[in-house]
Amino acid sequence: MWAASCLASCCAACACEACRSAVGSIGRRSARIAYCGLFALSLIFSWILREVAAPLMESLPWINRFHKTPDKEWFQTDAVLRVSLGNFLFFTILAVLMVGIKNQKDPRDRLHHGGWMAKIFCWCVVIFLMFFVPNGVVSFYESISKFGSGLFLLVQVVLLLDFVHGWNDNWVSKDEHFWYMALLVVSLVCYIATFTFSGFLFHWFTPSGHDCGLNTFFIVLTLILVFVFAMVALHPKVNGSLLPASVISFYCIYICYSALASEPRDYACNNLHKHSKAISTGSMTIGLLTTVLSVVYSAIRAGSSTTLLSSPGSPRASTDKPLLPFNKIEEQDKKEESAAVSYSYSFFYLIFSLATMYSAMLLTGWSSSVSESGKLVDVGWPSVWVRIVTGWATAALFIWSLIAPILFPDREF
Repeated sequence: MWAASCLASCCAACACEACRSAVGSIGRRSARIAYCGLFALSLIFSWILREVAAPLMESLPWINRFHKTPDKEWFQTDAVLRVSLGNFLFFTILAVLMVGIKNQKDPRDRLHHGGWMAKIFCWCVVIFLMFFVPNGVVSFYESISKFGSGLFLLVQVVLLLDFVHGWNDNWVSKDEHFWYMALLVVSLVCYIATFTFSGFLFHWFTPSGHDCGLNTFFIVLTLILVFVFAMVALHPKVNGSLLPASVISFYCIYICYSALASEPRDYACNNLHKHSKAISTGSMTIGLLTTVLSVVYSAIRAGSSTTLLSSPGSPRASTDKPLLPFNKIEEQDKKEESAAVSYSYSFFYLIFSLATMYSAMLLTGWSSSVSESGKLVDVGWPSVWVRIVTGWATAALFIWSLIAPILFPDREF
């Protein structure tokens, strides 16, 4: 017994020391990825609680204060929202604390890159405390999360524009016939996928025998925007490329699909209600995957970019200065020795805050809230309009990224 106790103590001490060493080894560059790991951990924790925490949540008197106990789904949603609220507060507080940092000599710079044991402890405490806040606070957070999710979708668009323009510039800069053909092939594949997908949208969301004018309007308007993207990109004054236009076109048709799929299951024009379980699971999986990719990409790009809204032909878009060049490690190390910070810490944390809201909406299905009586309330239409407006904003941002350098040639974008 004594030997077993000693062995357990040694194992615990070794584990603590290993964690301390791992946390202490997080440097300036790896700190960005560490924040991504913390965000991923919150997603895993939310997913686990969604599956197993309902009985425990139901037994807590300050949470289950209803005359009639709600369904299991409500407690699953509430658990996810409380974890999300704690995660949101953690990153938002850090974003506020980091406002105005200009150089690495600022004492707050150490907080951003170091102090990981304290930050992880505070993160755990904040999430734990969220399970003691009133239901009204969680309900309010759920409401504002829908708008925060829309903002994060716009951030995804900006990151997508940055990625696609960089992708296009990289292949064009090679100035070889093979890469030009590759650009053409990828563009054609994206357009074929876009128009094929649009055909399925007409089949799924405009069934015969029903008045589905609103759904038809959404799909037709998205297709009109697809043609506008191509026309603007190929205009002689723009001197753009079909690759960004084709990728954004496919993204817009996907946003249109996700919006229409979010319509209430009892809506006659939503012909996917027969497969609602499979569709919701697939949409959630794709949404979580794109969320994680967006957060990781923003971290790799160090939370900002000078080419986010630049057109392919603009001077900024053609510059070969990524904020985190993996193939130039030594050059990056020299840059980090300089006094000026290379990106906005506040914007970096803000992305995580918005991503937390969006992931909570995905995990809860955008579909349930609670009223004073404890009954589930359908909120499908708000999620529909959030995504539709996001698609329109995507179109506006992309067109602006192409024409802004022409309208204002003396300004940098």
